[in-house]
Formats: sequence, structure tokens, C-alpha cells
Amino acid sequence: KYAENMYYFSELALTLNAPESGTAPTDSRRRPDQRLMENGRWDEANAEKQRLEEKQRISRKRREAEAARASEDGTPCDPYKPLWFERKKDPVTQELAHVYKGGYWECKEKQDWSLCPDIF
Repeated sequence: KYAENMYYFSELALTLNAPESGTAPTDSRRRPDQRLMENGRWDEANAEKQRLEEKQRISRKRREAEAARASEDGTPCDPYKPLWFERKKDPVTQELAHVYKGGYWECKEKQDWSLCPDIF
């Protein structure tokens, strides 16, 4: 019912993006551009998406510059690492995969998101 007003998404697809309280500030359901789009504010959503993408580019360039400086100086540099996952070789496929390493549910229970970067 009213599928044409919901981009013809199934009910399941619509609920997957429903906001949930208590999630990490990095949860994709908190993307401001996405919320604007879902509310039909297309121009604002596009401008916000551009802002977020530029913020990501700046962050990546900063990490790359830090890595280059560390390489020149011979000092150790920690590359970007996801908070809740680590890259490991899958024992079956032998391919690298991101595997949950723990911590998210504990942070959610405590509502302590101090480790999360400001990505939005």
C-alpha cells in the first residue's frame, strides 16, 4: 500500500533504515543527507551529501599526509582501523574479510561513544 510514495521499497527495506535510539554516532542511519532525502528535501540533501563527501576527502588526505610524513621520518604511523572490525583471512575462502572484533554492544549498553570519530 502506497508503495509509489516509498520508492517502491518493500516493507522490510523501509524498516532497515528506520532510526533507532542509542546507536553509535557513526551509524549510517544517522546520515543527515539521507534523512533530508527521506523527508523530500532534495536540494538540501544533495548539498549535505556534497559536504559529507568533502569532509571524507579531507580526512583521507590528512591520513595519507600523516602516513607520508611518518614514512619519511621513519616513525611508526597507525593507518586507519575500523573500531569494531579487523581484517583477517577467511579460513575457508582465504580472502581478506572484515570480522567483528567486539566492543560495539558494550559501548551501546554503556552509551559510551567516545571512541567514535565525527564523520557526519
